[in-house]
Amino acid sequence: MISFRLLGFCLLGFAMMLATGCAGKTGTVQSQGLSDAKPVAKQIPAPVPPSPPETPSDEPIDPFARADEGAGEEYDPWEPMNANIFEFNLKLDRFVLKPVAKGYDFVLPDLVQVGVSNIFSNLRFAPRFLNNVFQGKVKGAGIEVGRFLINSTAGLAGFFDLARKVDLVTPEEDFGQTLGFYGVKPGPYLVLPFLPPFTVRDFVGFVGDVFLNPINWLVAPIIEVNNVPSVIARHNRLTSSLIQTGSRVGEVINERSRNLEKFQGVEEATLDLYTAVRNAYLQKRAQAIRE
Repeated sequence: MISFRLLGFCLLGFAMMLATGCAGKTGTVQSQGLSDAKPVAKQIPAPVPPSPPETPSDEPIDPFARADEGAGEEYDPWEPMNANIFEFNLKLDRFVLKPVAKGYDFVLPDLVQVGVSNIFSNLRFAPRFLNNVFQGKVKGAGIEVGRFLINSTAGLAGFFDLARKVDLVTPEEDFGQTLGFYGVKPGPYLVLPFLPPFTVRDFVGFVGDVFLNPINWLVAPIIEVNNVPSVIARHNRLTSSLIQTGSRVGEVINERSRNLEKFQGVEEATLDLYTAVRNAYLQKRAQAIRE
């Protein structure tokens, strides 16, 4: 869950990036050799007419034009910009998020951290359920309903993942995977401040999942829907913004605390962290689409 204003800034910045990109094509000409050379006579190949000069394209980068799923190609035309933002996020993690997560980990036992993670996962039931429906995965949608009912009741609002104990487990589905299911290409790799890595398709899916979660317009509304009541009055936007921002920050700190040793090991063992994170993300998303 994110602030709607922050989402707007991200979309505006992304639109400016697309407007400045240009794509071009290059061609190759194969040389023709002499064949059947004999001492009596030589055949001279007909002259090849010169190729017409190629004109540069003024078209902006098509965000969904390349990077076939699982093709083993990392489509990263914005790498200089992405690398700079990645470095900013890395420093933010090193000097702010990681120290806070260490203090959080010192105060809260692992059982509580797992329970908090389960609650946040339970609150994202609606987008997962709807994306299963959109992809025609009836079994997955049924499992999501069963998980939500069990964990929300016997699991104390999702604190305990009791559904997993009875093997009610299904791969998580999001709107980015739904777009991929219908043939939308991933497009360029994209790194934004304060957010996890994306492809262009996954960023669109990320925004779509915000709209698919009814909490964002029925409980703590950051999306205006006329004539639809909400738990927090729509005119009280400050309260909704504080709840949304606080819950998002809390979720990030909780997840960072649970992965302190894992992230530390990756940072120490990896020379080119940007490339490693990018490739791991693209491979993970390609596998999720195939599933």
